[in-house]
Amino acid sequence: MSRVLISMPERFLDEIDNVAENENRSRSELIREALRTYIHRNRVRNSAYAQRNAELLDALLD
Repeated sequence: MSRVLISMPERFLDEIDNVAENENRSRSELIREALRTYIHRNRVRNSAYAQRNAELLDALLD
């Protein structure tokens, strides 16, 4: 597994650590899950956007 160095405000890191502790998970595990969720939602959003554009284009070409 690769390591990534990121910068964030200390206050935000404290919040991440609190959530991770409350869920009995590591900070890395929590951040990986958050990124997986973000990537999934982004794909769904882009897919819906592409579908809408295709429908608009079909309507214009009819």
